[in-house]
Amino acid sequence: MMMSRKKSVLTAVSLVAMLNSFNASAQYAIPQIELTAGMYRIEAEVVTTPEQRATGLMRRAEMPLQHGMLFVFPQEMRHCMWMKNTLLPLSVAFLDHVGKIINVEEMQPQTENNHCAKADARYALEMNIGWFKTRGLTRGAQIVGVDKAPVAR
Repeated sequence: MMMSRKKSVLTAVSLVAMLNSFNASAQYAIPQIELTAGMYRIEAEVVTTPEQRATGLMRRAEMPLQHGMLFVFPQEMRHCMWMKNTLLPLSVAFLDHVGKIINVEEMQPQTENNHCAKADARYALEMNIGWFKTRGLTRGAQIVGVDKAPVAR
């Protein structure tokens, strides 16, 4: 009798630990949206909080080809990005409030150089390096779907 009660307690403790782990990961889950640039589809993680924006794609070793990260800022201004603790070479497109590309910057991993919008930007979209260039997406190109992104906090 004592042994089965001990097993029940251990099972209950394991279940609570598993639920706590699930709740913690769900709390930090990053939403995703689908964006398009002409005929190209982008699966973008959306970061809206100061903590999420500060972390970005840090410490990730790889990212699938059509994946990226959309940074949503609380106000339009000349935002800047850097690559501290980021292992992947990335391109960043700064976007205005309707998703038009303002400028694209190429960023090398693990550097602290600032890469800034050349005009007031509401969004920044990071993709694998060269993604925008190889698709001919430059200043004035439209990224569709940013209006469906959660609001910045």
